[in-house]
Amino acid sequence: MEVEDIMVNKVRTVDPNVTVNDAAKLMNKYEIGCLIAIKHGKAVGIITERDLLRKIVEQGMSPTKTKVHKIMSKRLIVGTPHMEIADAVRLMLQRKIKKLPIVEDGKMIGLITLTDIARTTRIEPQMVGVIKELRKTGWLPPKHMKKVLDFYVV
Repeated sequence: MEVEDIMVNKVRTVDPNVTVNDAAKLMNKYEIGCLIAIKHGKAVGIITERDLLRKIVEQGMSPTKTKVHKIMSKRLIVGTPHMEIADAVRLMLQRKIKKLPIVEDGKMIGLITLTDIARTTRIEPQMVGVIKELRKTGWLPPKHMKKVLDFYVV
């Protein structure tokens, strides 16, 4: 199974110069956990619910004054539509991310999340194999993923 088989095609975006409050409103409106920041037609970052918690709420910053570009992750890690699901999982786990923008010919065409993968593939044996393979190399899942992985992978 390839990424394009289960990725979300309608990716919600945000201008990096809008306030974090406006970004949060968009996430709530569309019931999504991230937005891709776009500047001059190019993806320049990602803002997630985790960013809001860690960089705004926990730090006591003002969501109505802070701009998205101040808290977004600027180094986008991307996948391609024709990569195998197992390769996407491997990339996401190794880079400790849960959301992977999908790019083709320099254009963002989709987004896939670990949650999408888990729901769609029902933790296929191939995914379990990838996780076990990574654990043999000493890889440890981030705390926020550990409970889910431990539940599915013994």
